[in-house]
Amino acid sequence: MPAGYPAEYAKILDAAEKEGRLVIYANTEQFAVNPILEDFKAAFPKIQVDYLELKAADLYTRATSEIAANTLKADFIWSSAMDLQYQLVDENAVATYASVEKPNMPSWALYKDQLYGVTFEPVAIVYNKKLVPEADVPQTRDAFAKLLETKKADYVGKVAMYDPERSGLGFFVISHDARVGDGIWKLVKAMGPTSPKLYVATGQMLEKVGSGEHSIAYNIIGPYALLKAEKDPNIGIVMPKDYTQILTRIALIPKAAPHPNAGKVFLDYLLSKRGQQVIADKALLYSIRADIQGKATAAKLIADMGDKLKPIAITPALLDDLDPAKRLPFYKKFNNALAGK
Repeated sequence: MPAGYPAEYAKILDAAEKEGRLVIYANTEQFAVNPILEDFKAAFPKIQVDYLELKAADLYTRATSEIAANTLKADFIWSSAMDLQYQLVDENAVATYASVEKPNMPSWALYKDQLYGVTFEPVAIVYNKKLVPEADVPQTRDAFAKLLETKKADYVGKVAMYDPERSGLGFFVISHDARVGDGIWKLVKAMGPTSPKLYVATGQMLEKVGSGEHSIAYNIIGPYALLKAEKDPNIGIVMPKDYTQILTRIALIPKAAPHPNAGKVFLDYLLSKRGQQVIADKALLYSIRADIQGKATAAKLIADMGDKLKPIAITPALLDDLDPAKRLPFYKKFNNALAGK
């Protein structure tokens, strides 16, 4: 049993070991999550783990379809789609479990003992070090806009970002940009004359920045940028100094989980000091606990940036991002800004 846990936790662990299996639905890429799964298996060898990687929208659709048909296989659902995870709460599909690690978590990353933010992921600007001179690297959105305005010819076809109409994550991050202030619209308007390329996947943008097809990309999820930069010396990363949004991968245990105790043990592991250290050091997904040290940690980001970090809290407001009546006017405003209107 993990050190420091209450004696009654032995009942949960015993039940989990008798269940003997844990099925995880998640959208974290397998290569990033493997170190976490390997360490969990080392800590709890009696629990067999099956990990199914799905795109966020497919994950939600599969989970809800299985729940409706009473055929759910997942014991644990873990996704960066914060809005869709909250939607499962709204649909009364999430079990309530007060993790023993709850006191170690920031309040904005918790919701009613049902949703737990596991990571502290910055949203960054990524650039090719060979193509963007060091003196030109934008540290703020305003500086990014000025760079594109003053050196437009250098950046035609060389700027990448998410397509908010085709990418749920792309819409999520840029719509939250707009909630912080109007600076995003100045940047989008400056991007327009450069004919930016719009994508649905982070990996595509990182590959094309690394290869030099693009020079710079906006709103890239920090862990994937860091993983790419570890392997590709051409990749540079900027945490914008005007503000840097923070996302979290939300974990939950479904009410209909076939092996609910195994789900509880995995949740507690992810939130534990041991699990969070693996998340920081090996998965590079940025640990959320304040007592974890290292490069990919909340502690390091907070020390570097303080109140310039803007975590997106787990609240009912996340459902606003799924409302078509609010999305359509945003799409129009985005496209008008790209067109210089």
